Amino acid sequence: MKIVSYNVNGVRAAMKKGLVSWLTKENPDVLLLQEVKAEKDQVDIEQFEALGYDVHWKSAEKKGYSGVALLSKVPVQEIKTEIGIDKYDSEGRYIHANINGNIVASIYFPSGTSGDERQQFKYGFLKDFMVYQRNLRSQHQNIVFGGDYNICHQAIDIHDPVGNKKSSGFLPEEREWMTQFLNDGWIDSFRHLNKDPHHYTWWSQRFGNKVRLANKGWRIDYLCVSPPALSRLKTASILPDAVHSDHCPVMVEMDF
Repeated sequence: MKIVSYNVNGVRAAMKKGLVSWLTKENPDVLLLQEVKAEKDQVDIEQFEALGYDVHWKSAEKKGYSGVALLSKVPVQEIKTEIGIDKYDSEGRYIHANINGNIVASIYFPSGTSGDERQQFKYGFLKDFMVYQRNLRSQHQNIVFGGDYNICHQAIDIHDPVGNKKSSGFLPEEREWMTQFLNDGWIDSFRHLNKDPHHYTWWSQRFGNKVRLANKGWRIDYLCVSPPALSRLKTASILPDAVHSDHCPVMVEMDF
Protein backbone atom coordinates (compact mmCIF):
# COMPACT_ATOMS: atom_id res chain seq x y z
CA MET A 1 0.00 0.00 0.00
CA LYS A 2 1.43 3.31 -1.11
CA ILE A 3 0.51 6.18 1.22
CA VAL A 4 1.26 9.84 0.46
CA SER A 5 0.78 12.77 2.84
CA TYR A 6 0.69 16.33 1.49
CA ASN A 7 -0.03 19.74 3.00
CA VAL A 8 -1.45 21.41 -0.10
CA ASN A 9 -1.90 24.90 1.42
CA GLY A 10 -5.31 25.22 -0.24
CA VAL A 11 -6.52 22.30 -2.34
CA ARG A 12 -8.24 24.48 -4.95
CA ALA A 13 -5.06 26.46 -5.55
CA ALA A 14 -3.04 23.23 -5.72
CA MET A 15 -5.44 21.78 -8.29
CA LYS A 16 -4.93 24.84 -10.47
CA LYS A 17 -1.19 24.12 -10.30
CA GLY A 18 -1.54 20.57 -11.61
CA LEU A 19 -2.22 18.51 -8.48
CA VAL A 20 -4.53 16.07 -10.27
CA SER A 21 -2.06 15.42 -13.10
CA TRP A 22 0.66 14.79 -10.54
CA LEU A 23 -1.65 12.47 -8.60
CA THR A 24 -2.41 10.50 -11.77
CA LYS A 25 1.30 9.80 -12.23
CA GLU A 26 2.16 9.22 -8.55
CA ASN A 27 -0.88 6.95 -8.07
CA PRO A 28 -0.89 6.35 -4.28
CA ASP A 29 -3.43 3.96 -2.81
CA VAL A 30 -4.16 6.49 -0.07
CA LEU A 31 -3.63 10.26 -0.21
CA LEU A 32 -3.67 12.27 3.01
CA LEU A 33 -4.20 16.01 2.63
CA GLN A 34 -3.78 18.81 5.14
CA GLU A 35 -4.71 22.50 5.05
CA VAL A 36 -7.31 21.98 2.32
CA LYS A 37 -8.90 25.37 3.16
CA ALA A 38 -12.27 24.44 1.64
CA GLU A 39 -15.56 22.72 2.21
CA LYS A 40 -15.99 19.48 0.30
CA ASP A 41 -18.75 20.96 -1.87
CA GLN A 42 -16.44 23.81 -2.90
CA VAL A 43 -14.03 21.36 -4.56
CA ASP A 44 -14.40 19.53 -7.86
CA ILE A 45 -13.95 16.12 -6.23
CA GLU A 46 -15.12 14.41 -9.42
CA GLN A 47 -11.55 14.91 -10.66
CA PHE A 48 -10.35 12.69 -7.79
CA GLU A 49 -13.20 10.22 -8.16
CA ALA A 50 -12.37 9.81 -11.85
CA LEU A 51 -8.99 8.43 -10.73
CA GLY A 52 -10.72 5.83 -8.55
CA TYR A 53 -10.61 7.60 -5.18
CA ASP A 54 -13.30 7.68 -2.52
CA VAL A 55 -13.03 11.14 -1.00
CA HIS A 56 -13.46 11.74 2.75
CA TRP A 57 -13.35 15.25 4.19
CA LYS A 58 -13.17 17.17 7.45
CA SER A 59 -13.23 20.92 7.04
CA ALA A 60 -12.90 23.59 9.71
CA GLU A 61 -15.90 25.57 10.90
CA LYS A 62 -14.01 28.73 9.94
CA LYS A 63 -14.28 29.24 6.20
CA GLY A 64 -11.11 28.92 4.13
CA TYR A 65 -9.08 27.63 7.07
CA SER A 66 -7.29 24.42 7.98
CA GLY A 67 -9.12 21.18 7.12
CA VAL A 68 -7.98 17.67 6.23
CA ALA A 69 -8.98 15.02 3.72
CA LEU A 70 -8.35 11.35 3.01
CA LEU A 71 -8.61 9.86 -0.48
CA SER A 72 -8.54 6.08 -0.85
CA LYS A 73 -8.56 3.64 -3.76
CA VAL A 74 -8.90 0.72 -1.35
CA PRO A 75 -12.07 -0.12 0.60
CA VAL A 76 -12.47 1.75 3.87
CA GLN A 77 -14.38 0.14 6.72
CA GLU A 78 -14.67 3.21 8.95
CA ILE A 79 -13.95 6.95 8.88
CA LYS A 80 -13.37 9.02 12.00
CA THR A 81 -13.08 12.81 11.83
CA GLU A 82 -12.44 13.88 15.41
CA ILE A 83 -10.30 13.21 18.45
CA GLY A 84 -13.13 14.14 20.83
CA ILE A 85 -12.04 17.65 21.87
CA ASP A 86 -14.18 20.34 20.25
CA LYS A 87 -11.61 23.15 20.11
CA TYR A 88 -9.43 20.97 17.87
CA ASP A 89 -12.18 19.13 16.02
CA SER A 90 -13.85 22.42 15.04
CA GLU A 91 -10.63 23.36 13.24
CA GLY A 92 -10.67 20.25 11.04
CA ARG A 93 -7.36 18.78 12.17
CA TYR A 94 -7.91 15.02 12.09
CA ILE A 95 -9.36 12.27 9.93
CA HIS A 96 -8.56 8.56 9.89
CA ALA A 97 -9.64 5.51 7.96
CA ASN A 98 -9.80 1.91 9.12
CA ILE A 99 -8.55 -0.12 6.17
CA ASN A 100 -8.68 -3.86 6.87
CA GLY A 101 -7.85 -3.20 10.52
CA ASN A 102 -5.05 -0.76 9.73
CA ILE A 103 -5.51 2.87 10.81
CA VAL A 104 -4.27 5.55 8.40
CA ALA A 105 -4.68 9.15 9.60
CA SER A 106 -4.25 12.64 8.18
CA ILE A 107 -3.37 15.17 10.88
CA TYR A 108 -2.77 18.91 10.71
CA PHE A 109 -0.98 20.00 13.87
CA PRO A 110 -1.48 23.66 14.88
CA SER A 111 1.12 26.30 14.08
CA GLY A 112 2.33 28.76 16.68
CA THR A 113 3.86 31.27 14.30
CA SER A 114 1.09 33.89 14.61
CA GLY A 115 1.77 34.63 18.28
CA ASP A 116 1.80 33.40 21.86
CA GLU A 117 -1.93 32.59 22.02
CA ARG A 118 -1.66 30.10 19.17
CA GLN A 119 1.64 28.79 20.51
CA GLN A 120 -0.12 27.94 23.77
CA PHE A 121 -2.96 26.37 21.76
CA LYS A 122 -0.35 24.26 20.00
CA TYR A 123 1.15 23.10 23.31
CA GLY A 124 -2.34 22.12 24.47
CA PHE A 125 -2.91 20.13 21.30
CA LEU A 126 0.41 18.31 21.70
CA LYS A 127 -0.45 17.35 25.27
CA ASP A 128 -3.95 16.17 24.42
CA PHE A 129 -2.88 14.37 21.26
CA MET A 130 -0.36 12.34 23.25
CA VAL A 131 -3.26 10.99 25.30
CA TYR A 132 -5.33 10.35 22.16
CA GLN A 133 -2.63 8.36 20.39
CA ARG A 134 -2.10 6.14 23.42
CA ASN A 135 -5.82 5.37 23.56
CA LEU A 136 -5.87 4.62 19.84
CA ARG A 137 -2.88 2.28 20.16
CA SER A 138 -4.67 0.37 22.89
CA GLN A 139 -7.34 -0.47 20.29
CA HIS A 140 -5.31 -0.91 17.10
CA GLN A 141 -1.86 -2.25 16.30
CA ASN A 142 -0.97 -1.03 12.82
CA ILE A 143 -1.26 2.77 12.63
CA VAL A 144 0.19 5.36 10.24
CA PHE A 145 0.02 9.00 11.33
CA GLY A 146 0.64 11.20 8.31
CA GLY A 147 0.59 14.94 8.36
CA ASP A 148 2.06 18.35 8.91
CA TYR A 149 3.35 18.15 12.48
CA ASN A 150 4.70 21.73 12.35
CA ILE A 151 7.78 20.58 14.30
CA CYS A 152 11.39 20.08 13.23
CA HIS A 153 12.71 17.43 15.56
CA GLN A 154 16.48 17.72 15.28
CA ALA A 155 19.13 20.05 13.87
CA ILE A 156 19.43 17.77 10.84
CA ASP A 157 15.80 18.57 10.01
CA ILE A 158 16.27 22.33 9.49
CA HIS A 159 18.63 24.32 7.31
CA ASP A 160 19.63 26.84 10.02
CA PRO A 161 19.23 25.36 13.51
CA VAL A 162 21.14 28.17 15.22
CA GLY A 163 19.26 31.01 13.56
CA ASN A 164 15.89 29.34 14.18
CA LYS A 165 16.40 28.22 17.77
CA LYS A 166 13.73 30.69 18.95
CA SER A 167 11.33 30.06 16.06
CA SER A 168 8.01 28.30 16.52
CA GLY A 169 8.37 24.82 15.09
CA PHE A 170 11.89 24.44 16.46
CA LEU A 171 11.41 25.51 20.07
CA PRO A 172 12.87 23.26 22.79
CA GLU A 173 9.43 22.39 24.15
CA GLU A 174 8.18 21.28 20.73
CA ARG A 175 11.29 19.27 20.00
CA GLU A 176 11.04 17.61 23.41
CA TRP A 177 7.44 16.63 22.66
CA MET A 178 8.60 14.99 19.44
CA THR A 179 11.29 13.13 21.37
CA GLN A 180 8.67 11.90 23.85
CA PHE A 181 6.36 10.90 20.99
CA LEU A 182 9.11 8.80 19.41
CA ASN A 183 10.20 7.42 22.78
CA ASP A 184 6.59 6.33 23.23
CA GLY A 185 7.25 3.92 20.38
CA TRP A 186 6.41 5.84 17.21
CA ILE A 187 8.85 5.55 14.31
CA ASP A 188 9.69 8.49 12.07
CA SER A 189 9.62 6.44 8.86
CA PHE A 190 11.79 8.72 6.77
CA ARG A 191 14.51 9.18 9.36
CA HIS A 192 14.42 5.47 10.19
CA LEU A 193 15.48 4.65 6.63
CA ASN A 194 17.30 7.86 5.65
CA LYS A 195 20.07 9.34 7.79
CA ASP A 196 21.33 12.00 5.37
CA PRO A 197 20.90 15.76 5.93
CA HIS A 198 19.33 18.40 3.65
CA HIS A 199 15.98 16.67 3.18
CA TYR A 200 13.13 19.10 3.82
CA THR A 201 9.36 19.29 3.27
CA TRP A 202 8.59 23.02 3.69
CA TRP A 203 10.19 26.20 2.42
CA SER A 204 9.24 29.78 3.31
CA GLN A 205 7.62 31.71 0.46
CA ARG A 206 8.57 35.08 1.94
CA PHE A 207 11.13 35.65 -0.82
CA GLY A 208 9.33 33.80 -3.59
CA ASN A 209 10.98 30.65 -4.91
CA LYS A 210 14.52 31.64 -3.90
CA VAL A 211 14.42 29.82 -0.56
CA ARG A 212 13.17 26.58 -2.10
CA LEU A 213 15.67 26.73 -4.96
CA ALA A 214 18.44 27.14 -2.38
CA ASN A 215 16.90 24.26 -0.36
CA LYS A 216 16.78 26.30 2.85
CA GLY A 217 13.92 24.32 4.30
CA TRP A 218 12.38 22.58 7.29
CA ARG A 219 11.32 18.93 7.63
CA ILE A 220 7.98 19.26 9.39
CA ASP A 221 5.86 16.71 7.50
CA TYR A 222 6.00 13.10 8.70
CA LEU A 223 4.57 9.64 8.21
CA CYS A 224 5.06 8.01 11.59
CA VAL A 225 4.21 4.36 12.15
CA SER A 226 3.31 2.44 15.30
CA PRO A 227 5.76 -0.22 16.57
CA PRO A 228 3.85 -3.26 15.20
CA ALA A 229 3.67 -1.61 11.78
CA LEU A 230 7.43 -1.12 11.52
CA SER A 231 8.01 -4.61 10.15
CA ARG A 232 5.58 -3.73 7.36
CA LEU A 233 7.46 -0.56 6.34
CA LYS A 234 9.12 -1.05 2.94
CA THR A 235 10.16 2.42 1.75
CA ALA A 236 9.94 6.03 2.92
CA SER A 237 10.75 9.10 0.89
CA ILE A 238 10.24 12.82 0.39
CA LEU A 239 8.97 14.04 -2.99
CA PRO A 240 10.44 17.55 -3.42
CA ASP A 241 9.68 17.75 -7.14
CA ALA A 242 5.96 18.27 -6.38
CA VAL A 243 5.51 22.06 -6.39
CA HIS A 244 1.79 22.65 -5.84
CA SER A 245 2.36 24.08 -2.35
CA ASP A 246 4.98 25.57 -0.04
CA HIS A 247 5.22 21.99 1.31
CA CYS A 248 6.08 18.85 -0.63
CA PRO A 249 4.61 15.36 -0.15
CA VAL A 250 6.05 12.52 1.90
CA MET A 251 5.49 8.86 1.02
CA VAL A 252 5.69 5.38 2.53
CA GLU A 253 5.02 1.94 1.15
CA MET A 254 3.53 -0.48 3.67
CA ASP A 255 2.96 -4.21 3.36
CA PHE A 256 -0.67 -4.02 4.51
